[in-house]
Amino acid sequence: MKILLSIILVLVTLMAIIWLSKYWSASRTSKTQIFSNTETVYKADLSSLWPIAKAYWSTKRQAPIPKDAIPLQTLTPDILAQSTEDAVYRLGHSTLLMRIDGEYLLIDPVFSQRASPVQWAGPKRFHQSPISIADLPAIKTVIISHDHYDHLDKAAIEQLAAKVEHFVTPTNVGNHLIAWGVAPIKVTELEWWQSVELTGLSITATPAQHFSGRGLLDSNQTLWASWVIQGLQHKVFFSGDSGYFNGFKKIGERYGPFDLSMIETGAYNELWSDIHMLPEQSLQAHIDVNAKAMMPVHNGTFDLALHDWFEPFERINQLAKQHHISLLTPRFGQAVLLANPQADELWWRSIMVNPQNTDELNKLVINNN
Repeated sequence: MKILLSIILVLVTLMAIIWLSKYWSASRTSKTQIFSNTETVYKADLSSLWPIAKAYWSTKRQAPIPKDAIPLQTLTPDILAQSTEDAVYRLGHSTLLMRIDGEYLLIDPVFSQRASPVQWAGPKRFHQSPISIADLPAIKTVIISHDHYDHLDKAAIEQLAAKVEHFVTPTNVGNHLIAWGVAPIKVTELEWWQSVELTGLSITATPAQHFSGRGLLDSNQTLWASWVIQGLQHKVFFSGDSGYFNGFKKIGERYGPFDLSMIETGAYNELWSDIHMLPEQSLQAHIDVNAKAMMPVHNGTFDLALHDWFEPFERINQLAKQHHISLLTPRFGQAVLLANPQADELWWRSIMVNPQNTDELNKLVINNN
């Protein structure tokens, strides 16, 4: 009974905060730009919070976090200097280091221990980054998809401020960076379908279906985006965070084909599938944008949903086999060469609690198709 009362109290408190936030936001509508999706309006209210609270209370998971160390491939300046080929290195969650046309780009750099406003609470990393910020090479551009804590890390930005030439963000996200010490002249903000050219490298903000905000009173005051990155020889697509929507087809029509898609596949649930794709939708998004190979991201680093930590890898692996999709599941830190992307090691199976669960996941994939 005490636990039930506690849950009810938390829900009532959340509703009060949400109501106050909406009232406060409404009073500032004339002063503050509010962004929205093209197809779905995402709202956090009692009708959505209650089933989510029940799901967190009732769902039983065998492995919310890995029981053993996740295998990493350590990166060093010397290792990076051994190649000049266009490549992608997955560092964790949605953090990606890319080398295109001899320049390095960093996407959604999160290096802190927790994806949280504070470092004493919140989702904690399963693994360290394969390379530290101090050991990173000179970075031409940092690209940010949106301002949530698992994509925009204040401590990382503060350390990168003097090391990076350019920061490219969706509209208003650059205000965070400037407040944290990045020189305004280094920051370029883009709306959907806008591009910036940086010495031959083209970076375009494209739509996504999500939301934004780092606090209780700043909901959707900054834009969220997916990204098209095109060099002289290769072109890649990064989904950022998104629910499935028709925008992926439009992106494919305007900018495809791509050598590689880096698509969100993790932290999903039917209860919030409007803003985070289920694996079947992630695969369809990859097909829509017309990419040769798919790398699932937004998984393997933080516990942000109700599935076991390894489930996104298993489900997308089985789906890719069924649909004959070239799937890349590199170890964190492993190079994926864009000229010939190959990295299909099933590394997570060596540390799964019960590999026999793959049979149950296979049935789930089949039933959802």
